Amino acid sequence: MMGGMGTSAGAGDAPTGPRHTPYLPEPTGPCPVGTTSLYLKDVSRPDPWAAGVSARELMVSLWYPATPSDGRTAQYMTPAESGLQLTSRGITGVPPDALSTVRTNAVSDATPAGRQRSLPLVVLSPGFTNSRSTLTALAEDLASHGHVVAGIDHTYESFATAFPDGRVTTGLARQAPRRGPGFWEKVAAGRAADVSFVLDELTGAHPPRPGAGLIDPSRMAMAGHSAGGAAAIAAMLADSRIRAGIDMDGATAASIPDDGLSRPFLFLGKQSNYSPGSGGAVTTWERDWKRLTGWKRWLLVAGTVHASFTDLALLADQIGIDIGAAVPGARSLDITRAYVRAFFDQHLRSEPQALLDQPSPRYPEVTFCSPETNTSA
Repeated sequence: MMGGMGTSAGAGDAPTGPRHTPYLPEPTGPCPVGTTSLYLKDVSRPDPWAAGVSARELMVSLWYPATPSDGRTAQYMTPAESGLQLTSRGITGVPPDALSTVRTNAVSDATPAGRQRSLPLVVLSPGFTNSRSTLTALAEDLASHGHVVAGIDHTYESFATAFPDGRVTTGLARQAPRRGPGFWEKVAAGRAADVSFVLDELTGAHPPRPGAGLIDPSRMAMAGHSAGGAAAIAAMLADSRIRAGIDMDGATAASIPDDGLSRPFLFLGKQSNYSPGSGGAVTTWERDWKRLTGWKRWLLVAGTVHASFTDLALLADQIGIDIGAAVPGARSLDITRAYVRAFFDQHLRSEPQALLDQPSPRYPEVTFCSPETNTSA
């Protein structure tokens, strides 16, 4: 077994045993899923990370309920993206194209199913350095249950983003003074601007691709992992169209004003870092919890690590990389899918979810926290 998903996984730490093609588990919903990649260009603002670049270019994946098809399933990421994602983490004991071989479940450019403007939209924002691909299993699952999902690659924050013309941008943002004052606030603000622009494009007069026409613009929400979870708060503060939000395992950056944020919000994190009163990253959640004035929950998952809320824990298990999680990646993905979907079904579809009201015997790993007395939890 290899070391952590970081520099400890050095050359020569080849996984043992026969190689199997990594794969994402099937979605749990009744709808077949289609997906398409969109290239979007925001000419109204310069890129925040690349000096002299006068427009912000984004790659976005759209997942949506589709008509049954025997078409080709979408590529997880390109070989170039895979190579940069692995080598940038110091992972050299697996083939550089390993992440491009991951089997997905959504069919490329499948015909959308459903009435125009009839389905909720969920925006997904990945962690810093991660690509939109890392939330694919969650996206496919939401789409299989009748949501449209937009995953955003935040250009120059991801280790690698491939564009249709063959360019591959790299993680320029890491060269900014990472620990300098205001760095994470800049990340959150830039991502909020990315999200608002994507909402404009997807709900404008000319939706850019199949699938976008299904979106009901009055039912849009957001979830993110790590920096993407922090960005969910920043985006909600900046854009009232985002009706609800989820932060998966991300210390927050944008400050909620004193008058609070009244839209529904879920904190979902690992027990080791986000137990109330333990100091460190959790202090940002404690600060924000007091200013979340609407429906809110604070859920912790025992035995997880940071990557457990993404595809990466599952894929690490399959490839033979030990990331130190006590809970297998397939199980943490099941938990993430269940609670994220319950939240969006409750708040975008007005379907009350018992799963969000008290602990469930199906998911004993999950704890409900009440960081202060008289909370709504």
